[in-house]
Amino acid sequence: MSLSETDLRTAVAREFPGVRADLERLVRIPGIAFEGFDHSHVERSAEAVAELLRGCGLETQIVVRGGQPAVIGRKAAPAGAPTVLLYAHHDVQPVGDVSLWTSDPFEPVERDGRLYGRGAADDKAGVMAHVAALRAFGDQLPVGVVVFVEGEEEYGSESLDAILEEFREELRSDVIVIADSGNWDIGRPALTTSLRGLVNLFAEVSVLKAAVHSGMFGGPVPDALTSLARLLSTLHDESGEIAVDGLVGREGASVDYPADRFRHEAGMLDGVELVGKGSITDRIWTKPSISVLGIDAPRTFEAANALQPKAKAKISVRLAPGDDPKSAYAAVKAHLEKHVAWGAQVEVTLEADGEPCVIDATGPAYEAARAAFRTAWDGTDPVDMGVGGSIPFIATFQQLFPQAAILVTGVEDPYSAAHGPDESLHLGEFERVCVAEALLLKNVAETLSTK
Repeated sequence: MSLSETDLRTAVAREFPGVRADLERLVRIPGIAFEGFDHSHVERSAEAVAELLRGCGLETQIVVRGGQPAVIGRKAAPAGAPTVLLYAHHDVQPVGDVSLWTSDPFEPVERDGRLYGRGAADDKAGVMAHVAALRAFGDQLPVGVVVFVEGEEEYGSESLDAILEEFREELRSDVIVIADSGNWDIGRPALTTSLRGLVNLFAEVSVLKAAVHSGMFGGPVPDALTSLARLLSTLHDESGEIAVDGLVGREGASVDYPADRFRHEAGMLDGVELVGKGSITDRIWTKPSISVLGIDAPRTFEAANALQPKAKAKISVRLAPGDDPKSAYAAVKAHLEKHVAWGAQVEVTLEADGEPCVIDATGPAYEAARAAFRTAWDGTDPVDMGVGGSIPFIATFQQLFPQAAILVTGVEDPYSAAHGPDESLHLGEFERVCVAEALLLKNVAETLSTK
């Protein structure tokens, strides 16, 4: 006999203290896949995840194909039932300047109903939402499941394609749930239906063979930092609109995002203006953006009175759905080469890119998800939303599993501060996410079973 909605709510409430305790245990593991960090912690994190999946009765293995360890757990479907792939990642972002954190990033702490710690939201809570749903069903799981927990998503998923190709048949499923996004607001669930793509590149400007005295040569000789600053300023017009020809963008996002809420959630200082044109949702979902992420230059306290011969910037371009990373990179490269001033030399190199994606969120699996969200949030209708960030591997899933319905869900809210200091998880919303995922599996079984 299948579990009822009431049964599942009760089961999630029963399991939630243990789910939270296991989440805190994962948060204490500093599994950072970036170069220069101790990757034994990523291995420990994978082992911990594998242990959790084995505890849910899944046949589990740790997979390494040139990068950091991923975990795959499988449980066969009952006769005639569909199979659902549940994705999350167990690696986390570096913490940055620890002094900006209110508490130790790797010691979870609850404050005002939120659990603080690196990875508490992105994406160890995604892992534990899957575990919570599996625990709620116990031996009465109505679908087959494949749980795929990646170990280097934050570092660019370099070995993901190789893993997906090798384990393609083992991962084949009817529905794919990617728990690596967020909800529209506290108290308002969402399905993510579009994400921007990404092109990260470097632009290095050179003007001299070596540094020279700023008094003896300053004036006739341009310095590299001024040349670079002048070049970067050409990427936008006076209103902040993108000034690079060849990037795709459109208007028409259907969700209203009030400016005061957006400013508050972004942490903007008083008096700082929003840039660009169009609705806020257009500007962050369906139009490109260009940001300067960093500059290689002398620090001010150690800068000599010398003209710098070279200066280098890291530039991030977010691509609107419908754009192509290769053509976008070519467009930005051509713009930089054309607009460099005073005959300075500029070298443009690609760091990484990723495809944008649009999901046609129609059909029985999506309605099953919306119904699950509506029930878990006590009648609140979910929002179909875009995301300004990028999850490039979703396009890979779309290509490898074209028949599967891809549902992008998540545990974050506008105050989670993923990737930043004081990352946190709203514990009340997290319990709703766990209930929603259990209900989703129930709804998918009832909707897609052929028995």
